[in-house]
Amino acid sequence: MMTSLLPGEAPVSLNEARSWLRLGATIDDAVVAGLVRAATNICEAFVGQWLVVRDAEETLPLDAGADTLRLSVRPVVAVDAVTLVADDDVETVLAASDYRLTIARDGSARLAIGRMHSAHRARVAYRAGMASDANGIPEAIRQGIIRMTQHLHDARDGGSETPPAVIAALWKPWRLLSLGGSR
Repeated sequence: MMTSLLPGEAPVSLNEARSWLRLGATIDDAVVAGLVRAATNICEAFVGQWLVVRDAEETLPLDAGADTLRLSVRPVVAVDAVTLVADDDVETVLAASDYRLTIARDGSARLAIGRMHSAHRARVAYRAGMASDANGIPEAIRQGIIRMTQHLHDARDGGSETPPAVIAALWKPWRLLSLGGSR
């Protein structure tokens, strides 16, 4: 189970989206903000990466014989804490020297834990994302989010159900795929 502790900074500001939609100041701000969040979620799902760096926490089972854990979110920036949890809920916080983090070129990460103690699961707190803030996100991705926001806004009034192909074309260079369930 993976959770983002914070939703992260939006890669497109409310003013940018409102301007693209040609809306006046403060008209439908809550709606537009929701559409920007939805478009950002769609983008992250499409490219297989979080955009702006944010905190994540994931609880993973420790399988007998397995010596590494694979974190779900990419691109991983750093691991902040690893806690082993036993069946009786006794927790052991590991020192940084008790585990090894390996980050691949695609941002996927594997965590090797030296000693498992009597734990059956590990809770890993880490940070993941392409850029530290919205300004670090590639402009093509930001433009795709703005266009997806427009598509979602237009669809409210019965517009086309299929997003324009240009959105996928803008995001495709950053799309990370995996084959066979392993990265």
